[in-house]
Amino acid sequence: MSVVAIVSSHEIGKLNVKHLKRYWSKSILKKDGKLSTDAFVDEWKTDTTLLAVIGLGLEQTIQYVYQEAPSFEAFENWVLTVSGDLDKEKISQFNTLFSTDKTVEAAPVENKLLTQTDWDFWQQNGYLIIRNAISKEHCDETIKELCDFIGVDRNDPASWYNAHPARQGIMVQLFQHAVLERNRKADKIKRAFEELWNRTDLWVNTDRVGFNPPETETYKFQGPRLHWDASIIPPIQFGTQGILYLSDTAENQGAFTLVPGFNNRIEGWLKSLPAEIDPRMEDLYALGPKPITANAGDFIIWHHILPHGSSPNTAALPRFVQYINYAPVDENSSESW
Repeated sequence: MSVVAIVSSHEIGKLNVKHLKRYWSKSILKKDGKLSTDAFVDEWKTDTTLLAVIGLGLEQTIQYVYQEAPSFEAFENWVLTVSGDLDKEKISQFNTLFSTDKTVEAAPVENKLLTQTDWDFWQQNGYLIIRNAISKEHCDETIKELCDFIGVDRNDPASWYNAHPARQGIMVQLFQHAVLERNRKADKIKRAFEELWNRTDLWVNTDRVGFNPPETETYKFQGPRLHWDASIIPPIQFGTQGILYLSDTAENQGAFTLVPGFNNRIEGWLKSLPAEIDPRMEDLYALGPKPITANAGDFIIWHHILPHGSSPNTAALPRFVQYINYAPVDENSSESW
């Protein structure tokens, strides 16, 4: 491809957010085939942090840009329409990332939430369950908003399978709402990430919610089954992911499933495979997955190198969840998957 000029991260618009115009510019160029889809992979974490700062989901943003091909002015207007009033303090903190006069790294985090038992379990299994991360009342409020959004009645099984454009398998494309943002900022959730990362300069993402109804003769589980959302090329980089249970979830209720302890086994497993084998095409269920049972308000956080996914719901009630993750803008990530 021919060389194209890319807008500087310092060039701003009316929202006064650095890197926003550059992100828009790159997205439009990729859409038009004037920039390779894997160009500027080193800016991936900056891009996703930008979206977290302005309260946008990655998928909804890409979808809008590719469908509408907006001007930058239209893009900024859309940001305001979708996200509402932006957090000026967040924007100010984000903008400093592009300053040559950066502040000194914060001191290590003092462990106030995780116990030694928690740390031992994390090291051995690669995941934790943070109990009562949010209240049952807040869970019920979140479920109500989710149900209202897709037009289902939590207590009426006949409504659980209604078609809705925001339903993509078990994922629900609801990103922006006050109750979701409140859950993201829950003290226990934020604290758990800070202690695992041993730093406080983390950014919370703007992710979706999930609705996994029971299987029927005409409705079957659509995934996602066991997979990775991270590079599995050694050396394995540290990273986290998280899921909030909004309702009590039994083992057979579409429970979140992972392979415990695979963070300690993956490099040996990779070495054991023939060179021509694609690890992602292997039978990950042969690795020993475990469905995680937990209660409404419990938060599951895991090392992103654990194979993970949802599972078929053979119970009588739906599974309701919210996806939440925190990460630093300088998170190490491999360019190869």
